Amino acid sequence: MMKMMGKVKEVQEKIKVAKEELGNLFVESDSGAGLVTARFNGNKELLDLKIDDSLYGKDDKELQKDLIIAAVNKGIKAAGDKSKEHLQKATHGMLPNIPGMDLNSMI
Repeated sequence: MMKMMGKVKEVQEKIKVAKEELGNLFVESDSGAGLVTARFNGNKELLDLKIDDSLYGKDDKELQKDLIIAAVNKGIKAAGDKSKEHLQKATHGMLPNIPGMDLNSMI
């Protein structure tokens, strides 16, 4: 039992360190063939949003909105996937492979 408790403490520490590192992981996503680009960190925080100048002169606000939403949603998913991968690498071999276990819920 003591050995297992020690393992749990070790996993908690690894997750804490990995969580701190998420701010230094970055992903970019785009939509409209690069007309809108969103940059996120591993904490799923939007850091930058670039909109091509050609979209500013358009009267089609719905197109602009759709491209922004698509780039942001794509980036949130990519940041989540990268975060999960990072946490799995940080705790590799320490936790049993339990189907459906979401490491993101542990942080």
